[in-house]
Amino acid sequence: MATSHTVSHLVLVDRLEWQARRGRDGIALSGKAAWGGDLDRLLIRTEGEAAAGKGVESAELRALWSHAVGPYANLELGVRQDLQAGPGRTYATVGIDAMLPYWIEAEGALFLSHKGEFLARAEFSHDMRLSQELILQPRAEFNLAAQDVPALGIGSGLSDMETGLRLRWAREPTFAPYVGVEWSRKFGRTARLARLDGEGVSTTSLVAGLRFWF
Repeated sequence: MATSHTVSHLVLVDRLEWQARRGRDGIALSGKAAWGGDLDRLLIRTEGEAAAGKGVESAELRALWSHAVGPYANLELGVRQDLQAGPGRTYATVGIDAMLPYWIEAEGALFLSHKGEFLARAEFSHDMRLSQELILQPRAEFNLAAQDVPALGIGSGLSDMETGLRLRWAREPTFAPYVGVEWSRKFGRTARLARLDGEGVSTTSLVAGLRFWF
């Protein structure tokens, strides 16, 4: 008996937002595109930030093979390419995308650069439905490094974190504007490198943006 395989695609822009903050305002983008079946998919992830008058501060593109390892978890293997100005890096990457209890979405990834630098990232978010159309999303992201990478302004240990709250108006599920606030901070040796470069170590931003998918 022949088995049918359903092929589908998804393009999701999770965050496309303007960030108003002291000093320089900025733009942030985070999204993904997937194509394939229920078990295996080609997955493209991208994210980046740019500051007004300064250009791209950080940007990356990941090309991944995503394989379902459970009803609520996917293993992701592939490569990451940094796209920002300055020293370039290419990484081998392995990650996991999972839905935890209480519908907490978790993403974790390990990165090994072509220069032998080892980085890690973890991100958590949760959609809290306040009404039929209003959704409050708390989100937190943590970045870590196994060693100092001065060329990239990264120190060993916990290098930085971002936490935020976004209130989304999802009258149309595929197209939802939102507003919110985000706080970011650098830690330890990364903060020391930032201070030596004349940069601040913490930022609070008011954000306004769009989340959409098709």
